[in-house]
Parts: sequence; structure tokens; C-alpha cells
Amino acid sequence: MKKILIIDDEVNVALLLSKFLTRNGFDVATAATGSSGLELLKNGSFDLVLCDFRLEDTDGREMLKTIKTQYPKTGVIIITGYSDIKMAVELIKMGAYDYITKPLYPDEILNTINKAFETHHALVDDPEPAINVTKPTNGKKPHLPNSEFVVGTSKAAKELARQIELVAPTNYSVIILGESGTGKESAAKNIHLHSQRANMPFIAMDCGSLTKELAASEFFGHEKGSFTGALYTKIGHFEMANGGTLFLDEVGNLSYDIQAALLRTVQERKVKRIGSTKEIDLDVRIIIATNENLQDGISKGRFREDLYHRFNEFTIYMPALRELGGDIMLLANHFLQIANAELGRNVSSFSPEVEECFMNYRWAGNIRELKNVVRRATLIAEGDVIPLKALPLEISNFRASAPVFESVTVLSEPEQAAAKESRHDLKNAAQEAEYDTILKVLREVNFNKTKAAEILNIDRKTLYNKMKAINLGK
Repeated sequence: MKKILIIDDEVNVALLLSKFLTRNGFDVATAATGSSGLELLKNGSFDLVLCDFRLEDTDGREMLKTIKTQYPKTGVIIITGYSDIKMAVELIKMGAYDYITKPLYPDEILNTINKAFETHHALVDDPEPAINVTKPTNGKKPHLPNSEFVVGTSKAAKELARQIELVAPTNYSVIILGESGTGKESAAKNIHLHSQRANMPFIAMDCGSLTKELAASEFFGHEKGSFTGALYTKIGHFEMANGGTLFLDEVGNLSYDIQAALLRTVQERKVKRIGSTKEIDLDVRIIIATNENLQDGISKGRFREDLYHRFNEFTIYMPALRELGGDIMLLANHFLQIANAELGRNVSSFSPEVEECFMNYRWAGNIRELKNVVRRATLIAEGDVIPLKALPLEISNFRASAPVFESVTVLSEPEQAAAKESRHDLKNAAQEAEYDTILKVLREVNFNKTKAAEILNIDRKTLYNKMKAINLGK
């Protein structure tokens, strides 16, 4: 029997929801505060948590971070009011499975919960895989989950594996360099899982999304009432990662003031929450990632040189997808398996034309782009083989042999008119293909525009604009 924990400070809502889910065959427990909910999680195993976004002692963001850190196999669904939908969508990006809005409708709740259990792997944070798995030796290193990492056979992938295997057992700070979408976070997690800290927390932090005002609180935490808006005590990322690994993505975006505070914390191995006088001892390994040139930032005064050298004990370069040769199809088939499980499909392979496109395309978005393309193609494929027409036009029309700049030819007026007509036909064909794709995706997700936008790899506003442009609803 699946176990569900409901965390909601509206007692009547929690009670009614508990009775409804119990009648539908679930083992249900309830908690009225975040702290009591975490206590129940600590003392028992739950498959799924339904958590109200606004709680008396905390909020859904903090609960999600804690649950995903301490109980990564437990799924989280956020309960929210309409005014918090934007935040709920952000929480999905952070690892929540889905959100449901108040007022709560029984059929919607049951449908969302059942889908969550049907695609149980979606409840576990599954980032794009690094293109390597280091080989376990003498049983001393933990085996990596097959759903997260792929064994690469190219020269670049083997070199990456060698470097990770070399640095993982140490306590060195690591800088991971590479283009956006190459799997830097997965490489960091790979290092963590092969280290002595494997059973301790791995905390990932996106520095690129932090404002100057929020950064200090996110890094170091704060005490309740320490500043206007501090309605509850918050544990910072350093404290959450204590004993384990803290991964800082896009660290070059941090303000100079925060860099100075970060340097003190790293040097002294102590952290103090905002508004507190108590220092907490730290034992944290730091891994940072960037697609920028930090040394260029140093020369321009944007990044502290002393902080850079504190981090730069070992550097790893993540190869771009176009550098991996045959590993592209290895990854594509890996993502096909994941997409089949997630979408309930049974697509077995790619057509030869698709494989040719995949091998020749430049993949500016790297592994992340490949994953999204495969996921989308799996959804719209009608048979058991993904055809060329299931790919986005920019990929299906790509030809590696085509020159970047062709020679200029002056066309006659009739030739210009014919070319214009051809471009018009091509535009209509593209719009028709886009119409079919968007409509198919919307039908597959029961016209849930948030999920449709996620599958199509666009935001909701862009989806609305596209629907309007091709006369597909409002």
C-alpha cells in the first residue's frame, strides 16, 4: 500500500483529503506544520508528500529542498492557491512532481497522484547524465544508478571518466568547465557518489538565479525576525551540505560582496546564519561549474582572484556533445528509454535518417537539447520507430555538408517570384507541422499547458503566443 503524507495547516482540508485518499486505497498521515511533517518523514518511509505551499512555520520551497535532500526517493506534489502558481511552476523545475490548486477537486487530486506513481522515476531528481561512469574497483566505490549516468566510449568521454575517477576520492575543490547543457551538475554528482562523502548530502545551487539580496540568505541561512520578511528560520545551503558536497553552478554571476563572504566561509570552515551569533563548524567539499572564463572575470574585476585559487585545486573540462562522436546515439537511446517510461510509450529505435541528423547536427544546447528533442519525438511518434518528421525543422533540415555561406547568385525576376513562392510554401508547411506537434502534445497531457510547455521546451507565454499564431485556441 502506497504511503502518502499530507502537510497542510488547514486542518479541515487535511482531514477531508486524508479520508478521501484512504477510501481510495492509500495509507495516509497528516501534519499541520513543516517541522511536524519532517518529523514524520524522519520516523517513517513515505512514497509521496502533498505539501501546502504556505505553512505556518515555513513554505513549500524550503520543504521541497529539505525533502529532496534528505529523502530523494520521496515524491512531492505542491498544493497552492492561484496566486502562487508561478512559484509552483518554479518548484516543479526544482524537483516537485506537479502542483494542484485550491479549491481541491477529488478527481484532479487522484489523477495527479496516480500519474505520479505510474511514472515513479519522475519523482526522483534525474538530471541529464554525464557522459561517463568510472568503473568500481574492488567494490570500494558505489555503483552509479543506470538511470543517471551513461558509459561513453569516445576518447573525450574516457578522458573525462579518468579525471573523475582520479579526483573523486580526494577532498579537492573542483572547477568544472564546459558549455551550457553538457552535464556539469551530473559530473559533480558523479564525483560526490565516488567520494568518501557519498552517503552525505549533495546540495546543488544555481548562482545564476540569485539576486544580491537573496544570495546571503540562500548561502548562510537566517534566523526568524532577523530582517523584514524573515518569517521563519532558514537553513542555508552550506549548513544543508555539511558533511557532504556543495555544488555551485554559474558561480561567476555572484556579486563581489557575496564572493568576499563566500571566501571567508570557505577559509574559516565556519558559517553563521544572518541574525545569529552562533558559528557552525563546516565540513563541506565545494565543486563549482561555469561556462564563462573566470580568469577573464578576474582581469575585469568581476571575480575575486583569491576565491578562484581557493576553488581551483582541480579542473575538469566537460566535452561538448559534438565532440563525442558515436556517444551521441548512445545518449539518444538512453533518453529514449527514459522517455518511454515517462510517457508510457513503446518506441524502440530511431530511423536511419534521424540517426544521420543526430550525428551531423551541431547541438548548441548539448546534452540538454538532445534530451528534449528525444523526449518530444517520442511523444509525437506514431509507430515504434522515430521518423524524420518527428524532429524539429532546424534539425531535420540540417546537412553537415552544406556550406555556411553559399556563393551569391543574381536571380531573374521570374526566379525571384518562384523563390518567394517556395519560401511561402515552406513557411506554411512549417506552421502546419508546428500545429500538429503542439496539438498532439496538448492532447497527450489533457491540455495542461504547463506540462505541454515543459515537453516542448518553451515557457508558457511562448506556448500561448504560438497557439495564437497558428489559430489553436486562445
